[in-house]
Amino acid sequence: MNPLPVQRASQLASTGPQIQWLVEGLWSEQAVGILGGEPKCCKSFLALDVAVSVASGAACLRQFPVRRSGSVLLFPAEDSLAVVRQRLEGIAAAAQVPFASLPVEVITAPSLRLDTSTDRSRLSHTVQQLRPILLILDPLIRLHRVDENDASQIAGLLSYLRELQRQFQLAVLLVHHARKDSHSSRPGQALRGSSELHGWGDSNLYMRRKGSQLTLSTEHRAAPGQDHIPLQLTQSGPALALAVLEHSLVEPTTPLTPVDRVRQTLAGLQEPAPLNHLRKLCGMRTAAVCSALTELSAKGEVARDARGYQFKPPFPVSRPIDPQGNGNGKHADFVQ
Repeated sequence: MNPLPVQRASQLASTGPQIQWLVEGLWSEQAVGILGGEPKCCKSFLALDVAVSVASGAACLRQFPVRRSGSVLLFPAEDSLAVVRQRLEGIAAAAQVPFASLPVEVITAPSLRLDTSTDRSRLSHTVQQLRPILLILDPLIRLHRVDENDASQIAGLLSYLRELQRQFQLAVLLVHHARKDSHSSRPGQALRGSSELHGWGDSNLYMRRKGSQLTLSTEHRAAPGQDHIPLQLTQSGPALALAVLEHSLVEPTTPLTPVDRVRQTLAGLQEPAPLNHLRKLCGMRTAAVCSALTELSAKGEVARDARGYQFKPPFPVSRPIDPQGNGNGKHADFVQ
């Protein structure tokens, strides 16, 4: 039997290949990894921003340069196709790239099970046919029925994705949930399920929310990471997209109360917001948003009409706002 090849340590090459980026600072080329975070931390918005950037060549989050652009294959397992289109179109508008010609291919199958040989084969054939440079699967929990806490079961699923990456030389971004109330843990350790998930990634991204402040942390196998990059979900007309905040604009670390979060969100809107849209902007549960709206309505700070809820800034009671100057002193439902 032939022995294994060996070489003295002092004779090993002193330099190696430099890291190649797909999106500089965020995702290395042909990397597999996790985009993780607690529920309602805008993970899907970030995944779609990466998709638009890689497909168009525009900087991700308008800040991180794309070093290699190409087609993207996306499977959104939780959101409706109409919502996915709306979000992609909004991000494309924020990035100032044409949406109609954007090479983002969306898998429209109602389900995709990566723990079954049939669906693995179908996905492999789809990748072979389209040859994307990035595959985004969102989220992991909808892609299998194995026990995520069992390392042997989850390792088989991750091994398949690694084989897919190596066979077709593409990057794989897997969206995954972190445990709730996991702020005391390191981001990678906060991921739900087996530690195999954390160790699998070549590049990992972690979203966290504290009060109304979103932050992004990056982690790479072969490059330094970054912590606490401040992000904000911004709105221009109907379009929503994440943006990097200037550090001078980062909010204090003191957590906001649910009432404060709803008040702050409504104060930043130019038009009334339906309950479901407001819940997404606040990143809160429906019951918590309803409770906050009830309290704000009782204080006269929020008004509601057929379009939704709108913030009413305080003003002196003695100041009438009757445009006809009748002096009746009645306050309108909405102050523009």
